[in-house]
Amino acid sequence: MKRRNARRLAAAALALVAVALANPKAGNAQEPRSSPLDSATAVIGGQEFAIQYGRPSMRGRVVYGGLVPWGRPWRTGANEATHISIPVAIETGGEVIPAGQYTLFSVPAEEGWMLVINSQTGQWGTAYDESRDLVRVPMRTEALDAPLELFTISIAEGEESDGVIHFEWEQTRAILEFDIAGG
Repeated sequence: MKRRNARRLAAAALALVAVALANPKAGNAQEPRSSPLDSATAVIGGQEFAIQYGRPSMRGRVVYGGLVPWGRPWRTGANEATHISIPVAIETGGEVIPAGQYTLFSVPAEEGWMLVINSQTGQWGTAYDESRDLVRVPMRTEALDAPLELFTISIAEGEESDGVIHFEWEQTRAILEFDIAGG
């Protein structure tokens, strides 16, 4: 009886080893992502704003109007949904956004972009629920001087507003200006 159990245990161990050898990625939880995680932070009006996002690469692809279709919500990055932490209420595009944690989606279009601030958090980037949209605000766009391989988000104090967020990739910069509400 003991010998039979020992043989079964040995057979199970050999099967596990065979599976591990056949799949070298098994057990490698730290494998590098093709779209690395990044963040952008800035202190504006004495408050720290933070954005966490995945940075996809062009890799020779047409991005806007190709990989990212015109007129459809996009995760505004890669992998998990892009998250923003807003420490105080802000005003943008005639809308007031309360302090809180949100996800950012965008709707790129040839004639202009919309930024979608969504109240659902913690989801994968393709799990977009329009019923959870807090607001949609217009963004202006401009051409970059040279193509940008990696998608990049930056946030900083603005010149004509309290703050500005830039979304840059391929040959496009989308711009969202905002003010501290009541400030």
